[in-house]
Amino acid sequence: MTVEQNVLQQHSQKHQQTLLNQLREVTGTTDVQLLQQALQVSNGDMAEAVAFLTEKNAKVPQQDETTYYQTSQVASDRYISVGSQADTNVIDLTGDDKDDLQRAIALSLEESNRAFRETGITDEEQAISRVLEASIAENKASLKRTHTEVWSDSPNPHDRKRIENCPVGLKNVGNTCWFSAVIQSLFNLLEFQRLVLNYSPPARVHDLPRNQKEHRNLPFMQELRNLFSLMVGSKRKYVDPSRAVEILKDAFKSSELQQQDVSEFTHKLLDWLEDAFQMKAEEDREGEKPKNPMVELFYGRFLAVGVLEGKKFENTEMFGQYPLQVNGFKDLHECLEAAMIEGEIESLHSAENSARSGQEHWFTELPPVLTFELSRFEFNQALGRPEKIHNKLEFPSMLYMDRYMDRNREITRIKREEIRRLKEHLTLLQQRLERYLSYGSGPKRFPLADVLQYAMEFASSKPVCTSPVEDIDSSAPPGGTTGQPPPLPSSSAAEQDLLPPLESSGPALAPPPAAAAASATPPAAQQQRIPIHKPFTQSRLPPDLPMHPAPRHITEEELRVLESCLHRWRSEVENDTRDLQGSITRIHRTIELMYSDKSMMQVPYRLHAVLVHEGQANAGHYWAYIYDPHQRCWMKYNDIAVTKSSWEELVRDSFGGYRNASAYCLMYINDKKPFLIEEEFDKETGQILSGMDKLPPDLKHYVKEDNELFDKEMEEWDALQARKAQQEKLALAAAAAAAAASAASSNSTSSSSPQPMSIESSPPDNSVPQQEPEYMEQPSPTNDSKHLQEDTERAISRAAAEQEERSPEALLNAAIKLEYARLLRFAQEDVTPQHDYRLQHIIVYFIQNQAPKKILERTLLTQFADRNLAFDERCKSIMNVARAKLDLIKPEEVSMDEYEMWHQAYRNFRETTLYMVTGLELFQKSNYAEALMYLIYSYQYNRELLSKGLYRGHSEELLGHYRRECLLKLNEQAAAMFESGEEPDVSAGLGVMNELVVPCIPLLLVHDAEKDLLAVEDMRNRWCSYLGQEMEANLQEKLTDFLPKLLDCSTEIKSFHDPPKIPGYSTLELCERFGCVMAALCRVPGEGR
Repeated sequence: MTVEQNVLQQHSQKHQQTLLNQLREVTGTTDVQLLQQALQVSNGDMAEAVAFLTEKNAKVPQQDETTYYQTSQVASDRYISVGSQADTNVIDLTGDDKDDLQRAIALSLEESNRAFRETGITDEEQAISRVLEASIAENKASLKRTHTEVWSDSPNPHDRKRIENCPVGLKNVGNTCWFSAVIQSLFNLLEFQRLVLNYSPPARVHDLPRNQKEHRNLPFMQELRNLFSLMVGSKRKYVDPSRAVEILKDAFKSSELQQQDVSEFTHKLLDWLEDAFQMKAEEDREGEKPKNPMVELFYGRFLAVGVLEGKKFENTEMFGQYPLQVNGFKDLHECLEAAMIEGEIESLHSAENSARSGQEHWFTELPPVLTFELSRFEFNQALGRPEKIHNKLEFPSMLYMDRYMDRNREITRIKREEIRRLKEHLTLLQQRLERYLSYGSGPKRFPLADVLQYAMEFASSKPVCTSPVEDIDSSAPPGGTTGQPPPLPSSSAAEQDLLPPLESSGPALAPPPAAAAASATPPAAQQQRIPIHKPFTQSRLPPDLPMHPAPRHITEEELRVLESCLHRWRSEVENDTRDLQGSITRIHRTIELMYSDKSMMQVPYRLHAVLVHEGQANAGHYWAYIYDPHQRCWMKYNDIAVTKSSWEELVRDSFGGYRNASAYCLMYINDKKPFLIEEEFDKETGQILSGMDKLPPDLKHYVKEDNELFDKEMEEWDALQARKAQQEKLALAAAAAAAAASAASSNSTSSSSPQPMSIESSPPDNSVPQQEPEYMEQPSPTNDSKHLQEDTERAISRAAAEQEERSPEALLNAAIKLEYARLLRFAQEDVTPQHDYRLQHIIVYFIQNQAPKKILERTLLTQFADRNLAFDERCKSIMNVARAKLDLIKPEEVSMDEYEMWHQAYRNFRETTLYMVTGLELFQKSNYAEALMYLIYSYQYNRELLSKGLYRGHSEELLGHYRRECLLKLNEQAAAMFESGEEPDVSAGLGVMNELVVPCIPLLLVHDAEKDLLAVEDMRNRWCSYLGQEMEANLQEKLTDFLPKLLDCSTEIKSFHDPPKIPGYSTLELCERFGCVMAALCRVPGEGR
């Protein structure tokens, strides 16, 4: 056998063993022969093997009690499946003889080996290609969408510009959030980053590559270098990893599209990187054993020590990502303890050479980067599909690995034995305590101390001489007296007590007839009314009603003896309970501190990254939390979004048990090897290298070209916006000139013809051309114009009555002061939710938002300069003075840009109000589909307003509540249609979800508001609950296609509807609609608002 054939055979055995372990973990089947048969029948296809085992489930033979353990000693095997709680049947392949299993594996791998020798591609790699092709297909499909995109990839490149040295995100190019999470975790290992950036392909690669791996790995390595360089020096907020994903997809050819486990991708990614560095290492160190930096960084060794049927063995094995079972454990140390000990281990270090079998794992060498795979998926035999485990699993930010090291084997065994003994004692104490805390023989149990206290209270109660039923006359009314009829309900004292006192600022109301009749009764009759017991209004019970049951006969001697015994017994019980609780606390503390001495805290590993999955087994979203040691905070990497986070948020999303989100991979780094996360220093200057200085020349040139393209894109955008602004300015000037000419012509022909009234008059000839504010352009003087005209004339009349000097200028000044004082009172008044004076006048809005004084003065002058005032001489003269004052205002005194900005802000406020009112009206009519878009846009616009000031918009909580409720109502309607099972209803329900609900979910996720997150969780849980139910095949297929869209946690809005059109309304109409809607909301119960 040649060396090449030997390597191929070892690789095939390794691959087959990996498939066996995966199949055993997925299906829960431990029968080796059945697993082997499934792989043989399916020719190594995992999906077919799982289906085969599911069909055979009823015929699976019982597992034999004899256990076997894998003790293969293959130096190059880095993918070995190490021990776990569920992995109780591991195969021994150490013997020289070929057993039945090896022959079966050889048969089942005959076809796979032939394909591998021909192409160099394994079945796992082909499976990886399927998910990559699915990602690319999804990306291409997303490009064909026709919906208008908003609040996502902004066409304005300035919105996509990187802010200083913030981390760069990765764009999700179609179900590739798993790629982003893994790559960001590796990129932020600065030693790994340096290795990738400074990688140079072997010199012989410039000739024709020798094999398939070189064709695959080297182009991917170059694209990974390009991607890392952009993440270092790009001016973009996020970059596109499509080319790296394309390289992976092109490396494999497959026609099937399947979901691939992200842990498999991580395995293969490190494998490809290792192969690329291996080629370079072999070239650099010819004749010597090459060192592969990927192996040194990510791979370690452990010693398998065990007994197989009474025979001891020891084998050293390599490991990369260490798999841990989650089910049944509460924290990471419990998972590790279970994974390090398999079978019955008493015989491993006992004097007797029994027939028991078992093994322990002891780490002999830990890698600098220690990665744990948390197995949160298990195969449900009843349903025939995998399910996710949502159990809570805690893990520390600092992990000490000393107790798992081979050099501490003996002391760890001693401590484990001591912990076992303490836990046995703890169990006994907890059982004894439970007897005190749950006392009794019936179904209801109570604390014994409380039982004794109740007995003492009963014995100490005042004795009664009659039966509790003897002193009640069944013919008597509830008051306890007889012979009198009950009072009328309208005059009952109880009713009068329960009614709140009436407060009125106006004249007193006439009493109702019943009350009047009651007041007319003689005083004697009133004195004879029966007193009624009022349980809800009286502070004490009637004196003849005992507070509690009491003994009928008890002597003082009996009471004294009984009280003495009960006091003593209760004191004894309380002391015993305290002693038990104290002992339990001390044992817990002793167990916690068992490994806290310095000798067991010499191998510290700090948590570097947590990779999180949210969703179910067959669909979901991935993101990563990565610690930034320089800023000393956690960062959340969620595709294009990179934000500061906290340990509390990480715990909430990663521990599990709270939502459908939980950690599936933990990456720890050796805290004693700071080079892993230390920045590189310039050898000459000693300065830290940052940004472009980190990059080798070829990557500097690559990033520089990309940044120049981005700069050019921004310049072109700025030029385009400047041209648009110039065109708009010219159009406005032309329109203003035409309007001025028309007004002049109209004045010359008919000075008495009516003009449309507006709060802002046409600008004088020497002023900057402007448009009338849209919110006050009304078709007739019967609405806003008449209202404002009346307000203005009223202010002029009051000024004329109060002002001694009757000159037009003095009257104008006085009228403006009066009008401003009136509007100032409105701005400062506390009003009910139904009234919002900001809608009634722009000056109220300006005052509440602290607009500059010059803006207020010019707006008020514009109001008094309007030509639509009454045509008496006094108003005409005041109007002329106001227009003259407007003409005298110089551009440097009042910036017209700022003036227009404030008026535009008010227009935006009114538009947002219209969206809100329309959406709430439709919601109250249960027209949720139409209401949604109005509520979505009103919330978004309102949030933009509130970002500039507290009084620039409406209540964010109110709008957020009804936006959330509208989505929940639509989700409920769509789920009900899906449950009907009728094809039209099912399609309609999924259409509602895909067109309305799913596009809005990122809007609820983007700000991490707790109520919004809970609403999303409720919607997802409703649909995920269907996974465990029986349904027709077409419904199951539609549900499977729909769930990944619902469970995608990306905050990127990929497509959305245009904002709905809204007609214009006068101020009076808008205020009336606003008041009606808000009044209706105030009538809704608190829990419904």
